[in-house]
Amino acid sequence: MEIGIIGLPFSGKSTIFSTLLKHKDMENSEGRHEAERGIVKVPDARLNKLTEIFNPKKEIHAAIEYVKVPGFDSDAKQGQGLPSKFLTNLKNASTLLIVVRSFENEYYPHPFNKVDPAADIEYINSEFLLSDLLLVESRYEKLEKMVLKTQDEKDKRELALFAKLKEQLEQEKPLRELEFSENELLLLRAYQFITSKPVLYVINIAEDQIHKAEKIEQGLNQYLTKNCYITTLSAEIEKEISELDDEDAKEFMEDMNIKEPALNKLIRSSYELLGLISFFTVGDDECRSWTIRRGTKAKKAAGVIHSDLEKGFIRSETVHYDTLIEQNGSLSACKEKGLLRQEGKDYIVQDGDILNILFNV
Repeated sequence: MEIGIIGLPFSGKSTIFSTLLKHKDMENSEGRHEAERGIVKVPDARLNKLTEIFNPKKEIHAAIEYVKVPGFDSDAKQGQGLPSKFLTNLKNASTLLIVVRSFENEYYPHPFNKVDPAADIEYINSEFLLSDLLLVESRYEKLEKMVLKTQDEKDKRELALFAKLKEQLEQEKPLRELEFSENELLLLRAYQFITSKPVLYVINIAEDQIHKAEKIEQGLNQYLTKNCYITTLSAEIEKEISELDDEDAKEFMEDMNIKEPALNKLIRSSYELLGLISFFTVGDDECRSWTIRRGTKAKKAAGVIHSDLEKGFIRSETVHYDTLIEQNGSLSACKEKGLLRQEGKDYIVQDGDILNILFNV
């Protein structure tokens, strides 16, 4: 699963992408035509604490993939619709990270000659709605003809589904707001509608706007439809922080009254929008964060670690991170007090669980 980073020209998406990857030589990649991608570790203070407690040889974070998707820029000002290259590059993105500009810069003029985050969001959303509607209408017309000829039941079900999609889009509402049955989701699997994807709006603010970041977010709350988040950051400040060593970065953030890099929140929000959670394994060799989908059962989670663990799964010894911390980081204390639970294959793993898989192959 990957997160597609998009935005209008000079919105700051290249700076955000390069800062995420700590690639200092990518700031001028605005005009590139190929998608750029990179794996980013997910910041997790819980894993840091577990590493402090168990002092392992290695600490391994969960990771997600970001892709800077080119192509939205080229026709943005001409109103010619979304370029095919852009749609192709966006197809595999599970979530959209839309960078929206909220800063003035005379050297990098806004493509519409006015800095207005709400207007940019409206424009981008309207382009996505139109793109999906054209695709839905085309498929709907084909299905109508097919049903008239064959009266095939599967085609009838798909036609009814596309009528539902068409009505939603004609009302200028994204498809992510709709609820679908399992059968409908199976029918939709072959399509990659843009407005069905979760969205993280990243409002790129100036340094002098940091103190009113929360107010800026609240002013855009009308765009928080289902599976949408909004966060703010200053791409330039985040870039500066990433280029400093740990001690200098800490001092810089204290001077700016910043508790942690805003990119950390951005990464965690991306992770949540993908429907992902983390569970942990701990020991002398490594403390590690493992990624699973929310709602995953223990046996399936064991398979993320190794296929043999899923195949020979017996049970998992489980304690939640919060419980462990309450017991001063002592697994022995958790066991003595009956807090280290024995869970079977159908146990639904929770975010923050610490698992020890017992298996026999």
